[in-house]
Amino acid sequence: MLPEVCINADGGARKNPGPAAIGFIICDKDRNSLEVHKECIGEATNNEAEYRALIKALQYATKHTRDTVQIFMDSELVIRQMNGKYKIKAQNLFTLFQEAKNREKSFKKVVYNYVTRNNKFQVQADKLVNEALDNL
Repeated sequence: MLPEVCINADGGARKNPGPAAIGFIICDKDRNSLEVHKECIGEATNNEAEYRALIKALQYATKHTRDTVQIFMDSELVIRQMNGKYKIKAQNLFTLFQEAKNREKSFKKVVYNYVTRNNKFQVQADKLVNEALDNL
């Protein structure tokens, strides 16, 4: 088990709502890739897909650490909601938020970081989402 992992996660939908997919990369603290995942998740909104990417990434991260997880996402909404800076008004997102908070309990610490879409690791996560959607 590693002391820390870094995750770049992304989710997206074509149309909103529409066909959706998630993608994420789990790396060690030196940014060596440990696991890459992409999958279609059916119909969802963009925000639902972002949350579903986070939840699945936290689930997979338990294989690599129970200590610290650094989450990087380009969804300012999800990052700010998970950090308690934005309230959650939509019930569908609140349910996903609660599921993500429950997944956090598997770790000593989870840190949420906003990154731009141009971040090189976030670009890779976005590419995974699009690859999954292209293969529908």
